[in-house]
Amino acid sequence: MLDRLPEYIEPLSFADKRGEVKGKIALSKLTRLSEILADNSGEVTAELFFYRDGKLAVVEGRVNTNLHIICQNCLQPMEWVVDRSVKLGIVSSLEQADRLPEDIDPLMMSDSKILLNDIIEDELLLAIPDFPKHEWQCYSQPVNSDIQSDSSENKQLDSNNPFSILAKLK
Repeated sequence: MLDRLPEYIEPLSFADKRGEVKGKIALSKLTRLSEILADNSGEVTAELFFYRDGKLAVVEGRVNTNLHIICQNCLQPMEWVVDRSVKLGIVSSLEQADRLPEDIDPLMMSDSKILLNDIIEDELLLAIPDFPKHEWQCYSQPVNSDIQSDSSENKQLDSNNPFSILAKLK
């Protein structure tokens, strides 16, 4: 396995030659992904195979890594294991993308070269849930004096709230 993957690739040329790319890339090099990670240390392992299925150029493989993201319940870092299979059809128009089989996602290309990091980063972004959270109930309100003092402040704010009268009617 290579220490680092090539920066640019020509997917159509790779597909004609039935080429493959295997290697690792540092998470810190994936800028869009790094913005949402709690810790961008570590690396991604990618294995991508290029081939033609009739006239369609296809990219198939796997992307593996452990991401450190923020739980949206407790706002603490958590580990998210990604082991994602990739199957992309290389297309140059929306019409071609619409004709792809259900199990193949489109990879839009407007140039002969494409950043390999973009393919890998897109797959990792798709693997992260919209609202990541721990598998167990991680959110519990700690009992301490700060919270008790906050509740007395809330009671004072409620008396100034014009809708507090409605709460008493219940």
